[in-house]
Amino acid sequence: MTTTSANSRAASPDGAPPDPASVLDSVGLATGFDDASLRRFLHGLPGVDAVGADARAAGLASRSIKTTAKAWALDTTISMMDLTTLEGSDTPGKVRTLCAKARQPDPSSPDCPSVAAVCVYNDLVPVAVEALGDSGVHVAAVATAFPSGRARLDVKLADTADAVEAGAHEIDMVIDRGAFLSGRYLQVFEEIVATREACHAGGRSAHLKVILETGELVTYDNVRRASWLAMLAGADFIKTSTGKIAPAATLPVTLVMLEAVRDWLALTGRQVGVKPAGGIRTAKDALKYLVMVSEVAGDAWLDPDWFRFGASTLLNDVLLQRQKLATGHYSGPDYVTLD
Repeated sequence: MTTTSANSRAASPDGAPPDPASVLDSVGLATGFDDASLRRFLHGLPGVDAVGADARAAGLASRSIKTTAKAWALDTTISMMDLTTLEGSDTPGKVRTLCAKARQPDPSSPDCPSVAAVCVYNDLVPVAVEALGDSGVHVAAVATAFPSGRARLDVKLADTADAVEAGAHEIDMVIDRGAFLSGRYLQVFEEIVATREACHAGGRSAHLKVILETGELVTYDNVRRASWLAMLAGADFIKTSTGKIAPAATLPVTLVMLEAVRDWLALTGRQVGVKPAGGIRTAKDALKYLVMVSEVAGDAWLDPDWFRFGASTLLNDVLLQRQKLATGHYSGPDYVTLD
């Protein structure tokens, strides 16, 4: 596994947002294309064999990680987490507590890694920025009228700008699923492009994660099309879900998205990350995803720069499993803090 410093995650993988013209040219789309040409491209992608995707995901989920590799897998899982609180009842105090846990998940174990990021609503970004300081843990903010994505574009961009100006290193935007499902692909594309530009305004450089809300996309074919559409528009990451509807992240959906980023890299030379979010609650669940990442996309994605878990309760179970591996027994429920 290759590792990079946490601070490297503030910039796009190649140091700047991709040039839309070169990206579109690489897949045979000229700039100035319209909805019809974009639809032809997306609907020309190979269809997903749903039965095959389900079967392959189930097969990969049945594989086990050897005991000798489990310690690495648990620590890697922690390092890939976006520790998240996205509730209407969130307070500055709750965010500060979460940030303390993000910096030092297990105070009794100095070698326990910190998480990748803390994900909050944009009005709480200043609180998280102050609490995390120079720890290397990033601040991610949801934006663009999260979780519904139902707002005018100027409102969505103001939402993004507020978070970036407040110091967010990463923006988790939501696509307009109504537009996508209606076939208004150009509208979705242009909104992602505009949000990406807002992430890089004023000399700042925030990573852009594009939430597809796969539970509303109905089919694996739509998941594949939405993944490609987001990458065409310059996404740094594609993310499954807001965590606000069911189903959220699933192994078959994540498999389809991992295939998409793998094929995108082969076609364009640009690596894009994947973030499953919602419903991943146990270390056992997380390790299944790590196996899938390695087998489908490749070991280059086994790094927090390229794979994240969006989670709120997952960390506690991973810490308990980590402690059991070290001592041979489970600790009581008071071993970990409540989220």
